[in-house]
Amino acid sequence: MSIAAPTPLNEELLRLRREGEERAAKRMAEELGYPYVEVSKVPTSFDAVLVIPKARAEEAQAVGLEKTDKALVVAVVDPRLPATEALLSELKKQFPTFKVMIGSQSGIKELWHMYSFAAKEAHDITGKVDLGGRFAELMGKLKGFQVVHDAFGKLDFHQTSTTDLLEMLLAGALANEASDIHCEAEEKDAKFRYRIDGRLHDAATAIPVKSYESLLSRLKLLSGLKINVRDEAQDGRFTVRVEGKDIEIRVSIAPSEFGEAVVMRVLDPKETTLEFAALGLRPDDLVIVNAELAKPNGLILNTGPTGSGKTTTLYAFLRKLNDPEMKIITVEDPIEYRIEGIEQTQVDPEAGYTFASGLRAIVRQDPDIVLVGEIRDTETADIALQASLTGHLVLSTLHTNDAVGAVPRLANLGVKPATIGAALSLVIAQRLVRKLCGKCKKPVEPTPELKKRIEAFLKKLPTRVERVQYAIPTLFEPVGCEVCNHFGYKGRVGIFEFFRGGRDLEEVIIGEASEAVLAKLAEQQGMVTMQQDGILKIIQGVTSPKEVEEVTGPLVW
Repeated sequence: MSIAAPTPLNEELLRLRREGEERAAKRMAEELGYPYVEVSKVPTSFDAVLVIPKARAEEAQAVGLEKTDKALVVAVVDPRLPATEALLSELKKQFPTFKVMIGSQSGIKELWHMYSFAAKEAHDITGKVDLGGRFAELMGKLKGFQVVHDAFGKLDFHQTSTTDLLEMLLAGALANEASDIHCEAEEKDAKFRYRIDGRLHDAATAIPVKSYESLLSRLKLLSGLKINVRDEAQDGRFTVRVEGKDIEIRVSIAPSEFGEAVVMRVLDPKETTLEFAALGLRPDDLVIVNAELAKPNGLILNTGPTGSGKTTTLYAFLRKLNDPEMKIITVEDPIEYRIEGIEQTQVDPEAGYTFASGLRAIVRQDPDIVLVGEIRDTETADIALQASLTGHLVLSTLHTNDAVGAVPRLANLGVKPATIGAALSLVIAQRLVRKLCGKCKKPVEPTPELKKRIEAFLKKLPTRVERVQYAIPTLFEPVGCEVCNHFGYKGRVGIFEFFRGGRDLEEVIIGEASEAVLAKLAEQQGMVTMQQDGILKIIQGVTSPKEVEEVTGPLVW
């Protein structure tokens, strides 16, 4: 049985009836001397709702709104009803601070559905879901994206519990190494999508509105969000424990045209345990990185857009630097992965703890190494650069298109050019490209013309790049098999470029250099651009020309 979508006329009638209810509730509140509350617009805690048993709440036409150890706020339809009077009398004895408000019956009834998540689902509302062997078995059954898609296609949503739907959604994502789960409301139904290796794929479509809304409520409870807030963005997180391993799920919920949209970021700890080579760094890149990480001070910036792998790279640096004799402190927004032995803090703008104030406080803690999640403003930039000049190794990120662009970006933020030149040690720019599936990729014989291009390209590379390993091109193209979900690609790897600081940079900056002059300096340093790094990975059969072109533009041999 399908649920028909409400027509515009029905929606308008419901809206008018609801507005009438709210006006009547407001009049009653004024007549009886109680404060009025529009329940549907007030953030409500799950703990407050559970103070009143469901049967008593329905009998007394009441619901809990806010609760602390000694205080409770309750909304009622009519405080004069005998059942309501009896309930309020009991609650006054339990809570020294007790407040009664009047709200509409529709608004109060909306909150009663929160009871459906109580008791039997209590283990799912703690912010940490411990999933045992049954979940691991489900992950095994959902190995393969097409398998997940088919399983959702056969699902009877009206007969599937919210718990089972959530477990299936999470199991499918984890089994297929999705980095994000997108839950999107559409005009008549909803859909789920997984982001795998940077690309979005439909996992389930035509999800009934009722099932989708129940799932939303469950996710809000798990993430510590307000269940009845629907017209503003909320952010939270919860932990999934699978076979002894904790996987953080970061949740972002925002209003959209047809309801609320959810994006769940899957933060698997294994992403931060990658070795440098697995990141995609060539041996000659590693020489530069290791030399800069060995210095006791300086600023290392990693640049690129959101989703380009900056955080994974910086976390890999932190793991290499992590030593009991070194004090490492971070200020992040938010903390994505926990690293043992490192003191990690998270920004909280409402409490006045920003990147700038956090960094200022961190410097007073006598750290050896500092990670600042992102340089967004002049104050943060100034403090970060000054910290790097006073004996600290500082790691951070900046949004620029390439490595050279970091210098004018810092200048645009208001940082003095002389400070940039003295403090900046290394700028890294990176993107992520999909790797060809090692199981099914198909060898391609380069044409004579392409061979000539490759030879000319290799000759133009800086001397630090060893050409021997690229002398015989091993080109491949994607095919598709069960291992790679028939996408032709499996996993991603970084392509990088490095722009080094030092005396030459100081001299150029003092002369108020343009980006063209900075690019010339980078060339003199022997920079291998991101596109050139990508072409080298094409020549080695790691990725395809299409992948590199998508993130760096048309290939220039």
